[in-house]
Amino acid sequence: MQRLLPALAAFVIAAPATAQQAPAPILATPEAKDVWTHAEPQVARVTHVDLDLDVDFASKTLSGRALLNLLAVAGAKQIVLDVDDLEIAEVTTADRKPLRYAVGPRDKELGSALTIDLPAGTRQIAIRYRTRPGASALQWLSPELTAGKKQPYLFSQGQPINNRSWIPTQDSPGIRQTWSATLTVPDGFVAVMSGERLDGAKGTLVPHQKRRFRFRMDKPVPPYLIALAVGDLAFKATGPRSGVWAEPAQLDAAAHEVADVEKMIDAAQALYGPYRWGRYDMLVLPPSFPFGGMENPTLTFLTPTIITGDRSNTDVVAHELAHSWSGNLVTNATWSDNWLNEGFTTYFENRIMEAVYGAERAAMYADLDWDGLNKDIAEAGGEDAPTTRLHGDPGATAGQLDYFKGSTFLRTIERAVGRTRFDAYLRTYFDRHAFQPQTSAGFLADIRAHLIKGDAALEAKLQLDRWAYQPGLPENAVHVQSPTLARIDAEIAAMKAGGPVSAVDPEGWATQQWLRFLNGLPRQQSPARLKELDDTLGLSGSTNAYVRSAWAELAIANRYDPALPSIQAFVSSVGRGLLIRPIYEGLMAQGDWGRPIAKRFYEGARQTYHPVTAAQVAKIVAGG
Repeated sequence: MQRLLPALAAFVIAAPATAQQAPAPILATPEAKDVWTHAEPQVARVTHVDLDLDVDFASKTLSGRALLNLLAVAGAKQIVLDVDDLEIAEVTTADRKPLRYAVGPRDKELGSALTIDLPAGTRQIAIRYRTRPGASALQWLSPELTAGKKQPYLFSQGQPINNRSWIPTQDSPGIRQTWSATLTVPDGFVAVMSGERLDGAKGTLVPHQKRRFRFRMDKPVPPYLIALAVGDLAFKATGPRSGVWAEPAQLDAAAHEVADVEKMIDAAQALYGPYRWGRYDMLVLPPSFPFGGMENPTLTFLTPTIITGDRSNTDVVAHELAHSWSGNLVTNATWSDNWLNEGFTTYFENRIMEAVYGAERAAMYADLDWDGLNKDIAEAGGEDAPTTRLHGDPGATAGQLDYFKGSTFLRTIERAVGRTRFDAYLRTYFDRHAFQPQTSAGFLADIRAHLIKGDAALEAKLQLDRWAYQPGLPENAVHVQSPTLARIDAEIAAMKAGGPVSAVDPEGWATQQWLRFLNGLPRQQSPARLKELDDTLGLSGSTNAYVRSAWAELAIANRYDPALPSIQAFVSSVGRGLLIRPIYEGLMAQGDWGRPIAKRFYEGARQTYHPVTAAQVAKIVAGG
């Protein structure tokens, strides 16, 4: 168990369990101080959240009550929560005695502090509130933005600190909480959440033509993992412990794409121990979902852009499944150490893909990640750029370095000590720190104690502190090279030498081969060559979102006007930030030609984007 502040440690031992779990510990080291929360968990903290909310599509709001279980040191006078633009109606004790409270000024990034007075002995508080239509975690979709085109749709995206816009709690990954929830929705809708379902697939019919759904998460989780979706949803099993939710029009294609998930669960458990969350279900969301996937426990959220019919993008499923150990089970205490979440998971994802699909498929992913790693370092300003450190200011790491540099770090350790030894260490690591927060310093102390064990030569070989705290890429970094992608490199070389595009045979190419090819082409191409590429390979009309995005980047780099209608259609129909941010960034980099186009595309598409993506793109087109 991680060390607690002394006053709170004694209280944890004596406190009764919340739900089915004792309160999860918090870290009290300087490195574990979270600058993205107003909370003071060393004084008073939330251990359990019970929500009772009504979903109103007409007003685009959630309204109701949050009942919070608290743990406080002796003599604590107040508790501080995180909120963002919530309408607070009242704050009371559980038996409805009013409590004094104050909502502080709103910071545009962090929201506001909700400070509540705590009379002696207070163990529960109730907050009645309503969200705003523009809540940053929630996207309310009109019917035309869904697959079925008949009913509106709601979904949430909490990571990293957006859940404070719909849940008044302490919104920090290091303050783990159990939770329960009741959602009341219009009849004809289905609600799903990232916890155990208590009312079956269709919920319970209640008065006023509404339907009630109840959920429970009895394991302490970081609050960003509380998630919901409401819409016209159907379910299809993919195995005894897994299945997929989607709109009916998408359900069969979604189930086909993720049909290997049971094999992935078996592979993951064989590597690093039991899956501890019960079921592993998935929800395929509308195209506006801002990420490839979100690892919400028991219910991974997935982008529909992974559905290409050939299962070549199931690495996203493997990645989100791997989060069930790294991120969900052992969580970064603050967002300064996001690599403990994403770097570990990217490494674990690759191991799952190798176990299910073979070493060469895994090598393709790792090789492409190496390309991304070097691209991110270059775009950050080179090896000395401070944003190429793994541990640093929260949210400041360049590009996807949390993923790429973090996974390369772990792969380098694996190569140095041997896979068998490293796997044995990681399995015990997840057991030792299960349901606890972690920091870079904590991980390094653990690996030194349980793997290096005083071996000075191994310590020097691994360069742990340099990997975690210094910029750039250490010289011991392991680069996995894929023979399959090497053959794509030969195709690129032939084209560079003047060979025709017709000599390229993409029959049977997976997404990874397409990406290596398109991203590997010289950025400067003639209009004739670009037309040849598009006409021969059908790039503008591709149904693969990854291909469309990579083609758009190349076309924009050359100010290729004939591709603009396809690019506009793409950014108006896909909301995944990974695929559209580079397009807007490329347009803005093209000065007087590209900037007006970027602004026009954004104005036309912004209503289809999740608030997270809309804010990111708005910053890009504003020149920030």
